[in-house]
Amino acid sequence: MQEIEEKLAHLIRSVDDLSDVVARQGKEIETLTRRVEMLMQREGDREAQGSGGIVLGDERPPHY
Repeated sequence: MQEIEEKLAHLIRSVDDLSDVVARQGKEIETLTRRVEMLMQREGDREAQGSGGIVLGDERPPHY
């Protein structure tokens, strides 16, 4: 019986630790999501103003 109680205590501690990790990662994901949204908005504003200037992929530079 004591062995089962020890294993149960270990499992409970593991679940608590994992719960803390998941909660911390959830907060980090929320923060990163907000930052990506801000960057997307900023890039959208920059594109709307026509001051992009970065050539991506197969786009030809303006001097061609």
